[in-house]
Amino acid sequence: MKKITTLIAAFIYMGLSAQLPDNLDYVSPFHEGFAAIQKENKWAFMDDTGNIAIDYRDDFYWNTDAKASYNDIRVIAYPQFSSGRCVVQKIVDGIPMFGFIDTSGQLVIEYQFLNVAPFQNGLTTGIIFEKVFRGKNEFNLDIYEFKFHEVLMDADGNIIEFLNRRDNIQMTKRRYRTPEIRSKILNGNLIAVEKDNLWEIKKLDF
Repeated sequence: MKKITTLIAAFIYMGLSAQLPDNLDYVSPFHEGFAAIQKENKWAFMDDTGNIAIDYRDDFYWNTDAKASYNDIRVIAYPQFSSGRCVVQKIVDGIPMFGFIDTSGQLVIEYQFLNVAPFQNGLTTGIIFEKVFRGKNEFNLDIYEFKFHEVLMDADGNIIEFLNRRDNIQMTKRRYRTPEIRSKILNGNLIAVEKDNLWEIKKLDF
């Protein structure tokens, strides 16, 4: 009996001590039950028991120069969940596109943002684009038209409201600059939207 008890204790100890992350470059605070951990340029998420919940990957967005005063993607110092969503990115033709994964690591909002704010109160604002095929030119090359909108979106990827149309965004790597977000979610009831260098306050009606 004593031998069995000793074996059980040994297994429990091994279970508690094995597989805990080590040799980490950074460990973030917990957000919504998950903490981001970094090894070199890859990040993973661990749960509150220290187990890896989402394995290491290189598509999480983070910004070493993050500031709380930013109102867009640049505010994200390290990967974190908000409203059950975390920003991921991919580079397409030299331009970063942003989407969101859920807490299982699955992509739930497609890479459609040129700039986006973290979720708060289940909502985000961001700039999405549409790439519309218009035909071919005399050299038989595809011709596309790009349309840009600043939108209010919920955590399921549904557009709640089109806030404004965006123009003059260059979609070539050499000329591209991340477009500025001109709206701020103030709380669960109000949003501020900038138009012609002036701000207006709008109610969020669902």
